[in-house]
Amino acid sequence: MSRINKNVILALLTLTSSAFLLFQLYYYKHYLSAKNGAGLSKSKGSRIGFDSIQWEGWFWIAENTGFQCLKIESKDPRLDGIDSLSGTEIPLHYICKVATHAIHLVVFYERSGNYLWHGHLRLKGHIDKKFVPFRKLQFGRYPGAFDRPELQQITVDGLEILIPKDPMHFLEEMPHSRFIECRYKEARAFFQQHLEDSTVEAVAFRKSAKEVLQLAAKTLKKLGVRFWLSSGTCLGWYRQCGIISYSKDVDIGIFIQDYKSDIIPAFQDAGLPLKHKFGKVEDSLELSFQGKDDVKLDIFFFYEETDHVWNGGTQAKTGKKFKYLFPKFALCWTEFVDMKVRVPCETVEYIEANYGKTWKIPVKTWDWKRSPSNVQPNGIWPISEWDEVIQLY
Repeated sequence: MSRINKNVILALLTLTSSAFLLFQLYYYKHYLSAKNGAGLSKSKGSRIGFDSIQWEGWFWIAENTGFQCLKIESKDPRLDGIDSLSGTEIPLHYICKVATHAIHLVVFYERSGNYLWHGHLRLKGHIDKKFVPFRKLQFGRYPGAFDRPELQQITVDGLEILIPKDPMHFLEEMPHSRFIECRYKEARAFFQQHLEDSTVEAVAFRKSAKEVLQLAAKTLKKLGVRFWLSSGTCLGWYRQCGIISYSKDVDIGIFIQDYKSDIIPAFQDAGLPLKHKFGKVEDSLELSFQGKDDVKLDIFFFYEETDHVWNGGTQAKTGKKFKYLFPKFALCWTEFVDMKVRVPCETVEYIEANYGKTWKIPVKTWDWKRSPSNVQPNGIWPISEWDEVIQLY
């Protein structure tokens, strides 16, 4: 740090630490509420953090102490397709450099699921690609989502700055923080072509399904078990940013290596009694829990092979086994029914494996043994094992 006054660097760090975990920098005039969660609720909210005048002041201080600064802005992805608002740009990243030193300020936005989101560091055509070694920056290669941290104040060389109270948790989130936005524009187009079911029954189902999924997420989080949206629930998120009214259940996936024996009692303690248990941990495990208003929660456990993953299915009357093949995938975050939840990063490949190339077309008649594109027979359970692998409650 011999080339730069250390106090200048620390002063800028103080400013950036105040903005780094910035909650809702801007609010918009109004968000259009669209059907089944495809839009944003009308809200104004309060502005917290720096306003535009303070940002200009920050730039002025940095530039007058010898820094060159770069501002990265982009449209808020949640407003995609809303002509009256989609042109609004919001600040995402600020980069200031002097000599061989640089400060990367990442703007985090608070979202409705009580988590923080940051945007992609996408360089526009006029930006100097050699301004800093962008590839070495840890934030911005993808949009990201983080748990909202509790902050604590520390003192560095007499200057007070803010950091996460649990810095290790924050650092551990970084490599797994990639975020996929719901496709709001496509969801709005979907509902223009396929009118949403607004009957009392459909509205009640979506409400109950949302509550069941949120309860499942809360329960699995306490257990430290990863899960993701699967089957029809994943399709509903990707195709229409909401719950499919005629699906009648909620589907999630869990890798079998993440299975814990206390999953069943934890769900029952949470008010979701076990409806059925098929298979066993070694093969084709599937759990189903009964939520309120006849909404069923299905948990499919996935098994990893050399070049694919699969989950199993069991026909209770015959003991026949089925296998559903998927290409391998990583897990990303998204927002769904007002919470941060995981989905397969390779979403299209995952959905097409299950529903084929015509997944955009609603199909209300579905046979779990024949309809999926990726289903295949997988033998039959020996009668001697039926008491263990076919349990109905």
